[in-house]
Amino acid sequence: MRDDEAFGLGLKNLTVSLSDANTLWHDAYEEEAEAIRQALGDTVIDIQHVGSTSIPAIKAKPIIDIMVGIRYFADGPAYVGAMESIGYDYAGTDLVPDDHIFGRGIKGETRTHLVHVVEYQGENWNRMLAFRDALRADPDLARAYEQLKVGLAGTHAASRAEYTRAKHDFIEKVVKDAGVD
Repeated sequence: MRDDEAFGLGLKNLTVSLSDANTLWHDAYEEEAEAIRQALGDTVIDIQHVGSTSIPAIKAKPIIDIMVGIRYFADGPAYVGAMESIGYDYAGTDLVPDDHIFGRGIKGETRTHLVHVVEYQGENWNRMLAFRDALRADPDLARAYEQLKVGLAGTHAASRAEYTRAKHDFIEKVVKDAGVD
């Protein structure tokens, strides 16, 4: 098993706490992306580091978000066994439509990684990349997002679902401004 603590990763399930940006998060992503490529093989079209840990210099929950692009969304359940073999639990598609979510960490206790298996160049793929790329390209926008997150982390420290919902309008505006509906 990979050494998540060495990368500064891990957050108690369902809670919100932000960590200062960590240059090791990119290395953690690279290591995990390679493990996913090995497990899933050539059926994966692309793998991308998304979420706040992929944005340089902003605070983030110490959980690496990874997006895996596959040809057809309906093929997602076929990846459950391979993902389980590298330590992931399948959370299903109920949380986010058209997104097979897998989590890694200590089951029921902490989370270190979330993997979103989505249709390559589908709506979720395009939206996540548009949001990430907009924040990477505009340090002022990234700082505004960080400030929002800091305030929400204080308000919603015990509810990751509420924290996520409260970021919705900001994310939607950025994605719309990037030309993705």
